[in-house]
Amino acid sequence: MSSLTWDLTLAGLSVGSAAALTGIGLIVTYRATGVLNFAHGAIAMVCAYVLRQCVVEWGWPLWPAAAVTLVFLAPGIGVALERFVFRPLAVLGGDPAQTLVASIGVFVLLVGGAAVLWGQGARDDAPELVSADPWGQLGVALVLAAGVGAVIRWTRFGTELRAVVDDRQLAVLGGIDADRVAAAGWAFGSFTAGLTGVLLAPYVRLDPYGLPLLVMEVVAVAVAARMRSLPVAVVVALGIGVAQSQLTRLHPSGWGEPLLQAVGANLFVVALLVAALALPRIGTRDALPRTASARVPTPQGAWIVAVVLFLLPLGFAGPDLHTSVQVPALGVVLLSLVVVTGRGGQISLGQAAYAGLGALFTALIAAGRFPVLPRLPELAALAAAVVLVAPLGLLTGWPAIGRQGLALALATFAVGVGVSRFVFAQPYATSGLALDRPAGFDGDHAYYVLELALLAAALLATRALRRGRTGRALAAMRDHEPGASAAGVQVPSLKLLAFVAGAALAALGGGMLGMGVRAFDPTAYDPVRGLLWFAAVVVLGADSTLGALLAAALLVGLDAGARGGVAAALIGVLAVLVGRFPGGPYEALRTGAGRLRLRRSAKLTPTGLRARDRLRPAAADGAGVPQGPPAPDDESSTDGAGGKPDPAEGRVHPNEPAPELSAHALRARYGTFTALDGVDLNVAPGRITAIVGPNGAGKSTLFHCLAGTVRPAHGHVRLGGRDITRLPAHARTRLGIARTFQQLAVFPSLTVAENVRVGAEQGRRHDPAAVERALRLLALDGPLRSFPAAGLPTGTLRRVELARAVAGSPRVLLLDEPAAGLDSAEVTALARVLKALAADGTALLVVEHDLDLVADLADVVHVMTAGRIVASGPPAHVLDVLGPTGADA
Repeated sequence: MSSLTWDLTLAGLSVGSAAALTGIGLIVTYRATGVLNFAHGAIAMVCAYVLRQCVVEWGWPLWPAAAVTLVFLAPGIGVALERFVFRPLAVLGGDPAQTLVASIGVFVLLVGGAAVLWGQGARDDAPELVSADPWGQLGVALVLAAGVGAVIRWTRFGTELRAVVDDRQLAVLGGIDADRVAAAGWAFGSFTAGLTGVLLAPYVRLDPYGLPLLVMEVVAVAVAARMRSLPVAVVVALGIGVAQSQLTRLHPSGWGEPLLQAVGANLFVVALLVAALALPRIGTRDALPRTASARVPTPQGAWIVAVVLFLLPLGFAGPDLHTSVQVPALGVVLLSLVVVTGRGGQISLGQAAYAGLGALFTALIAAGRFPVLPRLPELAALAAAVVLVAPLGLLTGWPAIGRQGLALALATFAVGVGVSRFVFAQPYATSGLALDRPAGFDGDHAYYVLELALLAAALLATRALRRGRTGRALAAMRDHEPGASAAGVQVPSLKLLAFVAGAALAALGGGMLGMGVRAFDPTAYDPVRGLLWFAAVVVLGADSTLGALLAAALLVGLDAGARGGVAAALIGVLAVLVGRFPGGPYEALRTGAGRLRLRRSAKLTPTGLRARDRLRPAAADGAGVPQGPPAPDDESSTDGAGGKPDPAEGRVHPNEPAPELSAHALRARYGTFTALDGVDLNVAPGRITAIVGPNGAGKSTLFHCLAGTVRPAHGHVRLGGRDITRLPAHARTRLGIARTFQQLAVFPSLTVAENVRVGAEQGRRHDPAAVERALRLLALDGPLRSFPAAGLPTGTLRRVELARAVAGSPRVLLLDEPAAGLDSAEVTALARVLKALAADGTALLVVEHDLDLVADLADVVHVMTAGRIVASGPPAHVLDVLGPTGADA
């Protein structure tokens, strides 16, 4: 081995060792708490700064300072984060994605705090704890990996750690101190973060933004190890480190030279892209925090105040006006996150990349340096840049089709880092660029007026994505993605629409920012900015356009002073408290004010109550209270003759025979477990078919295969004569197969009528009368229709879900435990409705545990056990044969 090769290998081992430490810390924290610690790099940066402060500024000896930093400070940060930030989320059973937002908040808080304390300039005098010789760092990484692996595999603590990750509540019931396990995981993870920062700081620039981002780039090591295997993480880290070091020997020539050199210098970024986009996804159980309340319209007074505040800078001059120019532009960028995150419910950590591309393309087109396109005036260049960047939203939109939560966060973050490293950081694309303002808008006042006009257009576009059919579909996808797909919403196309529209808005705002400062500044669009913008929009109300404008004003205004980082610190504080008010501060204030009003509300005297009853019509007495299902003898659900629902009320396909849904030799497996083993089933029109059986019999898997949410390994599903085995759920819905869910699938941010309208708009065919017909059939056509779905009783929500399915004019209706959570009167009403639908010719399949309901409803009953149908026939015969074992059905 040549001397150069050996030297490069040693250098690569040094880098790989630091990356291995990061991977070990991330994996331990994730396995102990289920949280991917996005703040890992920020903790590393803070520890590096503290060690420098102790040694360089205060004159402490190196090793005592290192002991204080690594033995006390770093683990202490981890324990504090677990106790005050993440434990409340875990105890409350919060959505896992809230921990993601809180983790990003910690990152932003530490970065902003470091910028405030130590300034934003780079430091090159960090003390060297371990020499440049890689053997010491490599030894530390290997010893830590071996020690942690032994603890996890062979000790009681390791067993407890695995149990807490699998099911925290069950582990607590088993006597495990989950808080102790989580605190230990956080302490060790923070220790490895601090060690990484201390080891890297002497060899890279120490600043609040560079080191945290550098550490986060090597998250690819943990992702490649599936967040589980420490040996894989160490091997991958060392391999990438050595490969990146060896690639510096290459000196290619030609047009690809800059790109190949960039790849060689950023191999961890390449690995991050591959790990996030190509490897099997992780964190699939995570999802964006769902809106728990209905849409709350912003008071008109708030908009009046906002308009006045945005007009005030027209009276400014000098630096104040120059700073204010950035606010509308950043507001447009943040509106892109409202579209993607607030409207579409998708995590996007890469919006800074699209904003930067908008500014870069605008500058290149205006300078005549963009390939193919001629030189254009600035305003036309901005429009062209928006058109060019919008399709690039597919870079993050396409992965979003099959990813959510943590997996989607990693994919979008990887795209943002990749664009920053391979486009913005390359001199061949950005050197010598100047960006002027449009003709006629050169002055700050004139340009600010232009920005206000563009901001108004962006607000109108954002508003359009909240209204009408598209707005309801987006809200449905955000609130409950499987339910939206089951209602007929084309979720993949809608996700692409959200990301493309978000990329267009981000490009518009980025171009406006560039023209405002008359330059393209790559550092203004680095990935850390993307994390900060995401956190700001989420904590101030992801679905609030006014919240995005407020966030823009805060980010620009607070950092306009002599010391930057104040805005990041404030946003970080709010983000770590996201579990306390997931709807944003405005939602928290509104809820608190509502409770205060309830406590102080005036009470009528008996005389006042009697007077109110005389003055108010009797029909209005229940107008303010959600009504339950009609009682068995309620005239609202019967005709005048027979006391049964009129089939015309439930008619969904008049004069059109329903096709038969059939399954042939279905087989499905989960790993080594066979869930379905050659199942044949026919669901005939005009009849109610029921499936019963013990837990684990395969009922739910069969149901999912018929609905399109699970694809069988073998066999076919047919609707009439058409093979629909490979069709997704929303495509089956549009063919006439509707379904309900065992766990309620309603859209809490929409009203009852809007929930039903989603089913009518996205169903098999457009029928203007379908909404009213479904509302009448399920007794939802009174004042209840205008109530938000959030907070309604379970029985009412069951009717809302069924009404949404019926409104789509289905020919086959699949019902997964429709009586779950209903009382006897509600079950009786439900049975009447289902019989009316069957009398109209609808084919119904019911998976149900209530055998009394099955006996009353079903025409045919199938009994499943161990993935097979073992008995079929009329309910009286089959249920009598089933006998006492039916209790587990």
